[in-house]
Amino acid sequence: MAELVALLGDPQRACPVIHITGTNGKTSTARMTDALLRSRGLRTGRFTSPHLVSFRERICIDGAPLTPEQFVAAYEDVIPYVNLVDQNHPVAMSFFEVLTGMAFAAFADAPVDVMVLEVGLGGAYDCTNVADGAVAVITPISLDHTRLLGGTVEEIAKEKAGIIKPGAVAIFGLQPAGAAEVLLRHAVEVGATVAREGMEFGVLSREQAVGGQQLELRGLRGVYDDLYLPLFGAHQASNAACALAAVEAFAGVADSTAPDSSTAGPGEAALDSGVVREAFANVRSPGRLEVLRRSPTVLIDAAHNPGGMAVTVAAVRDAFSFSRLAGVVAVNKDKDVAGILAELEPLLSEIVVTRNSSDARSMDPEELAEIARDIFGEDRVVVADRLDEAIDTAVALADEVSEAELPGSGGVLITGSVITAGDARMLLAPNGGMPPAEPPSAQPSRHSFTAAELS
Repeated sequence: MAELVALLGDPQRACPVIHITGTNGKTSTARMTDALLRSRGLRTGRFTSPHLVSFRERICIDGAPLTPEQFVAAYEDVIPYVNLVDQNHPVAMSFFEVLTGMAFAAFADAPVDVMVLEVGLGGAYDCTNVADGAVAVITPISLDHTRLLGGTVEEIAKEKAGIIKPGAVAIFGLQPAGAAEVLLRHAVEVGATVAREGMEFGVLSREQAVGGQQLELRGLRGVYDDLYLPLFGAHQASNAACALAAVEAFAGVADSTAPDSSTAGPGEAALDSGVVREAFANVRSPGRLEVLRRSPTVLIDAAHNPGGMAVTVAAVRDAFSFSRLAGVVAVNKDKDVAGILAELEPLLSEIVVTRNSSDARSMDPEELAEIARDIFGEDRVVVADRLDEAIDTAVALADEVSEAELPGSGGVLITGSVITAGDARMLLAPNGGMPPAEPPSAQPSRHSFTAAELS
């Protein structure tokens, strides 16, 4: 990857970078960070993975995926250099490495004012780490990809800490004690400034609201109240706090010692509250407890490991009051399947197991059913060979509520994988499931020009 970006002229150094890693919550945090930056008039390049429906979702400029023409142009720009790199190595560059190179090139060509980069896997050895983040965000760490990253949160934290570069500001979401110790030790070793959720910043209060939640957040240099976030769950409130702290740090509102905000005067060096409110109100995170249909309510969620599923279950209980919730689950066979199902069991009335569109990775429904029966019992497990059949079955189950219960009190949760959520979105959402364009920023980019200026 270093060879590729060198041949491309080091596009990853064309502007400052906010780098995001962690086990869960990375994409949502990246989207919120992007929205806050754009609300301040900055032109953004956002690189996230995986996608729900289209590869193009992974590379966004000013909140919008590259058009098909732009995507092809970015590929054609970098592929000659990819071929040169491949000649020097016994193994060709991977799909993700090539896509990362395309993102860097597209962002430099745009040009953007700031890149928001989500790590693909781990941190230190991830190909996005050829970029040096002025701000490094680490969302909560739990067990996932243990074959590659290690079997303990401490081992995984050591890998993820690799994105914290000398002199950077490190923003830590709530972490297990072992992971927090590893992250702090690395930050001290490289001379990074640290801000921790629950100490230097965090969620002061949250209340349920129609379609989301109402928040009060403490940032690094101010308190921001009356924030509407159209996403469900305490984990999304924490993601919002991390995004806010990251943008405050990037904007330079926290000084080099990152003091507690209580030492600052009221509103001193804080971001504009109105801008912050508008940014959060416009945030969208498709595939994250997203309501696709009503009566019965059909939710999709991309949780794909026990830690992620635990917060999904908590968010459903927090935000909804289903009398009967049927699950549609398709998982990848390289995951902790039993751990995922164990988190879901107390929440679901029945589980319909199926497969997603990843033929190489999706667990066979019958094999998944065997694991599910040990956890849910024989009577609560239904097998469907195709996702559309599974959804139809789950909808019928959700509608089977007693006459004493209110109409619409049943629901369906489709989950287990990002691929599963994306497949469901293609089946149920308009426009072939492609996420809608994000609202433009309220402030004009410094790269926008009026007709008079152009003339």
